[in-house]
Amino acid sequence: MSICAVLRTIWHSRYAALLEGEVARLRAENRALTNSLLGTAGFPPVEYPEPAKPPATGGPRLRKRSWHQIQAWKEAEATKQ
Repeated sequence: MSICAVLRTIWHSRYAALLEGEVARLRAENRALTNSLLGTAGFPPVEYPEPAKPPATGGPRLRKRSWHQIQAWKEAEATKQ
């Protein structure tokens, strides 16, 4: 792996982490603003569920299959039986 590829990987992972942190901050700010507006209008605050966390296993991600791939897979399974 070349040094450029390594630096690109590091840059993308740091950039993604920065974006994820910014999204979390903005969500918290939006929750606070929503509850502030609701409180001003006389409504009780809204309880937001915790966002789903990605699995920490780090295993391979499942790929989405196209319809023609699914059809080919089903046909192959049908011919085996």
